[in-house]
Amino acid sequence: MTIGRTWAVALTGLTGDLVEVEADLSNQTPAFRIVGLADRALAEAQQRVHNACQNSGLPLSRRRVTVNLSPASLPKQGAGFDLAIAVAALATELPIDPASIAETVHIGELGLDGRLRPVPGVLPAVIAAARSGRRTVIVPEASRAEAALVDGIRVVGCRTLAAVARWHGLDVETAEGDEVDEPARVADDDDRDDSGPVEDLAEIRGQEEAVSALIVAAAGGHHLLMTGPPGAGKTMLARRLPGILPQLDDEIALQVASIRSLSGAEVRTLSRVPPFEAPHHSVSVAALVGGGSRALRPGAIARASGGVLFLDEAGEFGGHALDALRQPLESGSIDIHRAGFQARLPARFQLVLATNPCPCGQYGVRGGACSCPSLAIRRYLGRLSGPLLDRIDIELSLTRVSLADLATPQADAVTTAQAREQVARARARAGLRLRATPWRSNAHVAGAWLRDGPLAPEPRVRAPLDAALQRGALTLRGYDRVLRVAWSVADLAGNERLTAHDVGRALFLKKGIDR
Repeated sequence: MTIGRTWAVALTGLTGDLVEVEADLSNQTPAFRIVGLADRALAEAQQRVHNACQNSGLPLSRRRVTVNLSPASLPKQGAGFDLAIAVAALATELPIDPASIAETVHIGELGLDGRLRPVPGVLPAVIAAARSGRRTVIVPEASRAEAALVDGIRVVGCRTLAAVARWHGLDVETAEGDEVDEPARVADDDDRDDSGPVEDLAEIRGQEEAVSALIVAAAGGHHLLMTGPPGAGKTMLARRLPGILPQLDDEIALQVASIRSLSGAEVRTLSRVPPFEAPHHSVSVAALVGGGSRALRPGAIARASGGVLFLDEAGEFGGHALDALRQPLESGSIDIHRAGFQARLPARFQLVLATNPCPCGQYGVRGGACSCPSLAIRRYLGRLSGPLLDRIDIELSLTRVSLADLATPQADAVTTAQAREQVARARARAGLRLRATPWRSNAHVAGAWLRDGPLAPEPRVRAPLDAALQRGALTLRGYDRVLRVAWSVADLAGNERLTAHDVGRALFLKKGIDR
């Protein structure tokens, strides 16, 4: 046999395309060539493959070996093609079962001694292989648990190239510990990590109004802005939000794990806890949005998808970084365009902003002495642009906790478990109401449906909203966002239709900051 064929996966973001790897022997000048729009890391695979085969007791032919990656027009990056290239090249001369390699997808990087090393993005690559109809995938042993999270595909974990060749029917010696490790089952509930955060909502003292607003935000998936002096509890509130959100379903949990895998993080279980991302205020636009010169690296926006993106000290973030949030807040996805690739990543996150009232944090604080010029205060708050604030559903002004607040009995505080139960009931009501629509949470419902749909509020109920719109206190986008928050308030209260109290409460939560 002079032609060997097998399969690999080319990733562009979370989207994977099946790539046919075919190797051919010819009587031209001896060489090893890889063709098919490979990047530099992939072009260097020829030396890794040659040494790995030699040191595994599987020397390659001394004739000319040409490896083609098809389709040739599809960009291919990274060292994850090493294993497929080596198997196809060995099959041109050695008695490897052609049917076995032709129905198997190979993913992994080769060390010079023949060991298989994990690569980023194994989970989305295996998902792509399963969706393309492949039924067997071979991955490095270190990535076996991650690959086994995908249902409907047989996952085989190997430690060395020799073990892969032996699995395909080649009579070759393998060292002790190099045997094929094939799991007897795919991931089940025992492999899923449902552990929640250790912080409890009951630890927050003196911020009952803020805790109530946090529960409303969780009930509808609303974006939140908190303004207050240092030490008011803004960060404590934000870090407790994932604990009261509903657990992720199978689809979103797999998506979150895929993004973690693409980022290079170790994935061994399918976590149901919503992710929490809190980038530093010095973060660049590229680190926030994502990108990379050769291969895609998800930014904080994509890593927070399905969970919470927390920007502490929001007034210290660069204006370009904050404005980069506007498009994903509306569309729920982020489009990344680079010279070598274009990709779309999910960005359906819940945004939480926290900021001081001024650079020193003492403006308007009782007993505080603000030393900031008025121009500096306006410039500081001006970094949160009007278009960005218009996309925020709930705006809170926090004050410092007093001694009287500490005297409140802690037994009266709302715990994380109690808040999670309230949120779950509210989400269930919203899901029942929206069951015939494409939306599942209040924050994503279209404004036209809220204003003119079958459950549109009566004129007397929406009268305060109409008045705010008439005098310019609200934009039409803000009008719709108040309606969305009002429905979350109604769901928490168990109301079937909006009441004047629900709309009034939503308007109060949208009161904003003094700017």
